[in-house]
Amino acid sequence: TCLRDFPHIFDELFIAMIHVGENTGNLDGAFKQLGVNIELERTTRQRVQQAVRYPLMVVSALSVAMLIINIWVIPSFSDVFAKLGAELPLPTVILIAISNAFLSYWWLMLAVVVIAAYAFAAWVATDNGRYEWDRIKLKLPIIGPLLFLVALSRFSRNFAMMLAAGLPITQALVLVSSAVGNSFVGKAVAEMRAGIERGDTLVSTAGSSGMFSSLVMQMLAVGEETGQIDDLLIEVADFYDEEVEYRLSRLSDAIEPILIFAMGLMVLVLALGVFLPIWS
Repeated sequence: TCLRDFPHIFDELFIAMIHVGENTGNLDGAFKQLGVNIELERTTRQRVQQAVRYPLMVVSALSVAMLIINIWVIPSFSDVFAKLGAELPLPTVILIAISNAFLSYWWLMLAVVVIAAYAFAAWVATDNGRYEWDRIKLKLPIIGPLLFLVALSRFSRNFAMMLAAGLPITQALVLVSSAVGNSFVGKAVAEMRAGIERGDTLVSTAGSSGMFSSLVMQMLAVGEETGQIDDLLIEVADFYDEEVEYRLSRLSDAIEPILIFAMGLMVLVLALGVFLPIWS
């Protein structure tokens, strides 16, 4: 009960594990399982952060470059072209118009960005907004499948830990649904509880959720028949972790062509806007 006084530190999953450990006299084992689980979560989070660091740095550098170009570079060329008195090509006109709009209405653009960011944060803070945003994240190219694998890995490992600790399946599903890190996947997991309470098997409820691959379904079926669901779910979690690690190692290779294309497109537009008037 003391842990419940600090909900910002100890989540329901942690408290439930400690509660079971106290009641079964296996508190040291509960702490050991939680320690292993927290270490795995930290490792996965660090890998994801390392994988997205390079794309974020490139996007930030492109944003800073666009600001410098609009504030200093294009206005200088605009003054030169104005002295020539010639008719400017369309790409040059567009670049100058964008630069002038940025210089004249930068405060309005900044206000729009701040208001949009605040509105988005307020929307995501709501239950419905978080659910929709988590659903959208899973559909993003390249990143979406990776986030989905991370959520399934968390479900498999946490669910196995709960079952091994002796919690009933229905209670374990409720606790795990809030620990997968994605409310869309969490809702599907929580809805599995209703199927279990109706008397359906774990395999049938998992299949109706549409969240799990055929491999996981086969492992759950075998585990349900042999009474070793927790052990097989650990193997499933290890499989998902290996898949996550492989995709993280390939993430930079998948994103790099997109970033190079974006940089090349920006250079092309600037080159056309600057050199076309000189060539003509």
